[in-house]
Amino acid sequence: MSIFRRDRGGAGRVSVQEAAIRTGHGDLAGGGSGGGAVLLDVREPYEWQAGHAPRAVHLSLSALAAGAGLPAEAQARPLVVICRSGNRSRQAAELLATRGAEAVDVIGGMRDWVEAGLPVVDAHGGNGAVA
Repeated sequence: MSIFRRDRGGAGRVSVQEAAIRTGHGDLAGGGSGGGAVLLDVREPYEWQAGHAPRAVHLSLSALAAGAGLPAEAQARPLVVICRSGNRSRQAAELLATRGAEAVDVIGGMRDWVEAGLPVVDAHGGNGAVA
């Protein structure tokens, strides 16, 4: 199976492994340098606070759909969009693509991120959990 898929002209989809490479989260062991993309977490604030990938940027899908702009650190950069399971991130990536952004979503979301052994931190920088 390919690690990159594009469905009928929409935003692309990537595996957790490809997301980690593109965003500099390394080789699933936590190391590595970045690929230059921003990991954009589109879950709700309580989910973000419970646990998110280090260096990820937060903007909930509800805010994005209401017209909120991207945070400064995510502007004019490739975006790898993630949520809990992959449903909201797919919607967000499609929306961002219609706005001209280079965006892909992560198949399996934060659930697969954790299963792959990738790091998760809470709002205070401690060990996080996927809510």
